[in-house]
Amino acid sequence: MWSSSVQFLLTVNHFIDVTDRAVSPQITSSVDKEAVTFKKLVKGHAYSVTGVDEVVYRGNKTKLVRIRNPWGEVEWTGAWSDNSREWDSVDRSVRSRLQNRSEDGEFWMSFSDFLHEFNRLELCNLTADALQNSQPKKWSSSLYQGEWRRGSTAGGCRNFPATFWLNPQFKIALHHPDTPGQSDCSFLVGLMQKDRRKKRREGKDMETIGFALYEIPKEFKGSSGVHLKRDFFLTHGSSARSELFINLREVSSRLSLPAGEYIIVPSTFEPHKEADFCLRVFSEKPADSEELDDQVIAELPTEIELDESQIDASFKNLFRQLAGPDMEISLKELQTILNRIIGKHKDLKTDGFTKEACRSMINLMDTDGSGKLGLTEFHVLWEKIKRYLTIFRQFDLDKSGTMSSYEMRMALESAGFKLTNQLFQLIILRYTEADMAVDFDNFVTCLVRLETMFKTFQTMDTDKDGMMSLNFTQWITLTMFA
Repeated sequence: MWSSSVQFLLTVNHFIDVTDRAVSPQITSSVDKEAVTFKKLVKGHAYSVTGVDEVVYRGNKTKLVRIRNPWGEVEWTGAWSDNSREWDSVDRSVRSRLQNRSEDGEFWMSFSDFLHEFNRLELCNLTADALQNSQPKKWSSSLYQGEWRRGSTAGGCRNFPATFWLNPQFKIALHHPDTPGQSDCSFLVGLMQKDRRKKRREGKDMETIGFALYEIPKEFKGSSGVHLKRDFFLTHGSSARSELFINLREVSSRLSLPAGEYIIVPSTFEPHKEADFCLRVFSEKPADSEELDDQVIAELPTEIELDESQIDASFKNLFRQLAGPDMEISLKELQTILNRIIGKHKDLKTDGFTKEACRSMINLMDTDGSGKLGLTEFHVLWEKIKRYLTIFRQFDLDKSGTMSSYEMRMALESAGFKLTNQLFQLIILRYTEADMAVDFDNFVTCLVRLETMFKTFQTMDTDKDGMMSLNFTQWITLTMFA
């Protein structure tokens, strides 16, 4: 009865803002809130729609809506209220079935009065198919946990193209249309903020959230481990999106798109806003879904190992001046050299290389275990630093002398490192300043550290199966000196 009768409510949804919960009479100012109208409706008050019916009144069918005031104290006194004259013209059996004259806060009104008196209807789907099918079906569902973190995954909405692509991305593959011979697939997307009661106690408001969907380009269809980058979003429009971005606990939309593969990009409206979320996807027919994230890969340029006879004479002379009588560069000497050189580049902002950063460089390049750098080792390191400087300047897009954390991810990829969101968050926490900027010395230290860890793993992965086995002593050695 209910699922079929509710259809006449939905046929006029162009008059009503449909979202998910209850109804309330229109208010025009804060003064109106909780004011009682002359027909005894409370403005701005949340009423519940508890039923619908249709009666014959003076030879014509009249649609009725049953409404409940949760407070149970004030009831509608207009047409079809408990004591109205309209009931006298209705068949007695119908009247006895529908009418209840107790002061319980529940009352009937005509559908036309309902449209006139109320301006907002929020619908709650107890099940995904309750609105359209008399025979319930089991929808496929997927649930994902995610987070927006400042500097790494809090990219804001499409209005911020420089950072939007950094938001978490989820793929949904719609294989089966709702009806044979048609192309559209129905599904629901719900985005919910987590732990908001806890945040409220901390004095933090709800974030403004929403989501957008994009069709996956042909070259990436069927692929996993692909996080779509900025250029894609600059050149492709969305296929669907949430109706609005709003500071509610949950934003949801019922959507219909042609069969295919799509990505869902949940986001806060503005970048740099932190929150945890869960994303739920319900589909009428079975659908595959997954979180999209880059695989951890290091695609490093091949190093050209030169013997001393192949190294330029001018570089040899420079090395002799820097290294001293022992012809090796120590930790202290390396720190002095690098800080002297980097200080000449006035376009770079840097606090200088620390001893720990220089020690990481020596650990990476020290092939003979001396704790110092010989001529060929220093030459390879010097070429690396020149390459890092070129990358740094390329991705310092605003020419500020530092990179933003968002520019950092593109720079890491240019250097050959693809990382998961989780790894990138850890890097941002470790290598950025308080303003989320990355200066040149931290950038170099990060790249050296990454390269060292990748090379160490490749050396210890003797079976080349992507796994390595360590005993306790090996673990301590690796973590202390890598």
